[in-house]
Amino acid sequence: MPSTMCKNNLWQRISIGIGLALLLGLSSCNVSGKRVIKLAHALDTSHPVHAAMEFMARQVREKSGGKIEISIYPSQQLGTESQCLELVQIGVIGITKVSAAVMEGIVPEFKVLSLPYIFRDKAHYFKVLDGEIGEELLGAGEDYWLRGLCYYDAGSRSFYSRDKMIKTPDDLAGMKIRVMQSNTAIQMVKYLGGSATPISWGELYTALQGGVVDAAENNPPSFYLSHHYEVCKYYSLNEHASIPDILVISSRLWSDLNTVERRWIKEAAIESALYQRELWKESERHALEELQKAGVEVFYPDKEPFMKRVEAMYDNYKDDEKTYSLISRIRTSNN
Repeated sequence: MPSTMCKNNLWQRISIGIGLALLLGLSSCNVSGKRVIKLAHALDTSHPVHAAMEFMARQVREKSGGKIEISIYPSQQLGTESQCLELVQIGVIGITKVSAAVMEGIVPEFKVLSLPYIFRDKAHYFKVLDGEIGEELLGAGEDYWLRGLCYYDAGSRSFYSRDKMIKTPDDLAGMKIRVMQSNTAIQMVKYLGGSATPISWGELYTALQGGVVDAAENNPPSFYLSHHYEVCKYYSLNEHASIPDILVISSRLWSDLNTVERRWIKEAAIESALYQRELWKESERHALEELQKAGVEVFYPDKEPFMKRVEAMYDNYKDDEKTYSLISRIRTSNN
């Protein structure tokens, strides 16, 4: 069961959520015999994940014969990524997308997916997510009123900077690097020699422009679609982390669905994840092409020095039997 602190924090948020619940209604409702489920997220409608969600909604409608409708609210219409996750927890909305890095603040097991270079390559990444370990993690949030449905590919995160190219870890010395609100990400930048600065995604453009931070890290489509390339003209594809996005559903809603309805939604989610992977590959290619057209210098550094700097991070988990076991299982799993 959740810790007392976690429970208290959640119940404090419920009081805030009541007002939203009155405005938005419940996570799902029945309209003329049809169940309508609210899906909210923070991404732009041009993002591959949004397209995958639209695909999922069509699949659910088709599988259910119109008995279930997923209504999508993109672009932070109902809140930021963290706010949408909280609203799913308290049952105000039904489904949202969240980065595994954000999930680790609620469900500790997810931090293993944020560890730098834990995946050998893309094939290993998908094998883990699609296999026993990935499914196990999707169910790890039940005590926190969250259930994972599938993983969306979020590519690999790399450093982009304002004033110089990051060719080796030594280049990070003295630099303020924007990271997500993730202890794992903060530790990683520290091990690499930089100064980690958590800043919300919506505030990052201004922070880069004003010199609050010197650099940030993200995948090519996010770097491109955010227009951060207007400020940062150096992109070093060291690919230090491959952190998936997770489509999560409220456990309260899930328990209200019958077996057949659950199957419709789960199947549609998995199908949307496979569809999204193809969209993602194309979006990465397009983003890198457009970034270079916009004058961004793209560099492919030797990853080995970065990998050596962060290897010691794994030793921090030796006393945490559960986490270290997950790390070992992922690192030793075969392609």
